[in-house]
Amino acid sequence: MPHSQTSAPRDSRTGVRLARGASPWLLPTVATAALSLARSRRSGAARAVAVPATVLAAGMLWFFRDPEREIAQGRVISPADGVVQSIMPWKDGRTRVAIFMSPLNVHVNRAPLSGTVTSVEHIPGGFVPAFNKESENNERVVWHFDTELGDIEMIQIAGAVARRIVPYIPQGTKVEQGDRIGLIRFGSRVDIYLPEGVEVDVEVGQKTVAGVTRIDRG
Repeated sequence: MPHSQTSAPRDSRTGVRLARGASPWLLPTVATAALSLARSRRSGAARAVAVPATVLAAGMLWFFRDPEREIAQGRVISPADGVVQSIMPWKDGRTRVAIFMSPLNVHVNRAPLSGTVTSVEHIPGGFVPAFNKESENNERVVWHFDTELGDIEMIQIAGAVARRIVPYIPQGTKVEQGDRIGLIRFGSRVDIYLPEGVEVDVEVGQKTVAGVTRIDRG
């Protein structure tokens, strides 16, 4: 079965695929840049706005990019671009792998395994920086997948800047490994819990690529 593709806007000038859920931030910024550039020849005020607005718009296009990926082979692949922040044994025998996403990373998250989404739960909370221990109580979305390894839990955690998590698919959806499942705007953290008996094959400080980096040892 081929990997499913969620529809997303594409910048017609660059051919770059843009993440679903980016529009509330992206459209006003690009519109302001375009309008100020169009008026800059006749207005000094517009010229003053044009440069920072254009830089900000370019930054937004970069932040909300959603590149195609050649999905790797492996039992569990990374759901997020970023850096492994911590690897922690859990009381129930699972191992939590926390991946910190900076504002420079791709913000679209992907399914770590093939299976069925059994739960998508939004939990309100705070917005402290995602690298802070207190981010455990941040706004988050908790996912559960029914997979060949059993129940897999994944948590998208909002940070100080990323104050909106956008799930792409509802409970009951069947996904292929590497499918796009949601967006965290600007950067934050994604935690995945590996079942008991599944060994981790990444290290703290290692960079990960969603859909590409294998995080378990097979």
